[in-house]
Amino acid sequence: MAWHKCCRRIAFQRFPCDSRAGQTRSTHSSALHFYQNKQLDLYAAKEAHRLTLRQLVFFGRSMDEERLIKSANYVRTELPVRIAHRIRDLQALPYIVVTQEGVAKVYELYWLAFEKFRRYPPVMNLEDNQKFCEFLENILNEHAPVIPSLSLGLSLSSPHLSPELLDSFMHRMLVSRISRRVLAEHHLALSKAVMASGKDSENEHHVGIIYPGLSVKRSIDKCTNVLRERTHAVEDDNGVLVSNRGWPEVAIEGHLDTKFAFIREHLEYILFELLKNAMRASVLKHRNKPDLPKIIATIVAGDNDVGIRISDQGGGLSTTRINSPSDLFSFSHERNATRLDIARLGALRSASSRGIKATVAEQLDHWPSRENDGLSGDNPERDAGIGPHPRIGLGLPMSNIFATYFGGSLQLVSMDGWGVDVYLRLPKLGTNLEGIEL
Repeated sequence: MAWHKCCRRIAFQRFPCDSRAGQTRSTHSSALHFYQNKQLDLYAAKEAHRLTLRQLVFFGRSMDEERLIKSANYVRTELPVRIAHRIRDLQALPYIVVTQEGVAKVYELYWLAFEKFRRYPPVMNLEDNQKFCEFLENILNEHAPVIPSLSLGLSLSSPHLSPELLDSFMHRMLVSRISRRVLAEHHLALSKAVMASGKDSENEHHVGIIYPGLSVKRSIDKCTNVLRERTHAVEDDNGVLVSNRGWPEVAIEGHLDTKFAFIREHLEYILFELLKNAMRASVLKHRNKPDLPKIIATIVAGDNDVGIRISDQGGGLSTTRINSPSDLFSFSHERNATRLDIARLGALRSASSRGIKATVAEQLDHWPSRENDGLSGDNPERDAGIGPHPRIGLGLPMSNIFATYFGGSLQLVSMDGWGVDVYLRLPKLGTNLEGIEL
């Protein structure tokens, strides 16, 4: 029986829970009685034990077998608590929402992960940890469809939820997802380093997935280079393909030697999305001109934070489909009318089948190099709307969540007719403004 059918039965008939569910039925079947599950109640009543990014760095610098085992058991016991809270959020949604395409899929993924984590035995040694790492990697891969599935389900549910409720729900779900993946991926990275070195995971460049001396300029250069090395195959809002002429250049100015502690994968995802949007807008605005104006990236290192401004001359964000630039972060069709576009919903369905982890590497795996310009007319994937990088509307919302999750901010300022200035602010590690919670 599908989960949503059971939800209908429980919600309207209030059938009692089968006391044998946890004993004789499969993990999948036990999800059918989620409203009255005692184990879920126990975990959902617990508070998450949060760590700061700074604590993760300091703990990871002196990694040995004993500390690695502690890390493994922290992840093992912490993740089911956080998953339980998100399951409760899903249960609180109106019935018409939980039956939408994608939402039930996410619920069952969360329920199965919760059951697997709570039943996983303690990690006692390095051999146990190796098995636990394989377990974590499998869970991470299984949950790749969560972002597009949630976005699809909540887009379809948008007419039934207020923008405030919808965006609040999505924010909690995605922030929690980031926190769980950070803990899991950080432990995986620490484990890999310990096993490779045979003693500890200390590295002059990174501690786990955290880079204490991350160069902002180097990350901007990296994202710029990988974009300019690949096809742009830009389509305008009417689906008209713009001829191939190359991406605009990016000039970097300001405090070029700025370094700070951050998760490199997250910073580069934000920069990649912002630069990609600026380049696309510039190509569309100046398609009939011989030269493309440069995009300017300005780096400013303050006492407590790092600021990055990306300025383009792509014409701005003037459109009847949003009231303000910040609406591009919203998952509600009332704030962002493109959420219910047929093409975007189709792209989300396709993305749900393969999954999205929100990384730059993931995008590049499906994006052709300049040897294949993408304009030959014989690309069935692109013609079907599922090409190398379909416009599914998740780049800016995910960038905003990555930025604000670590105590920073992302602001779009549109100068209609000219271009857009994007202001990214990220806190420095160890300052009195640090408010990072994982």
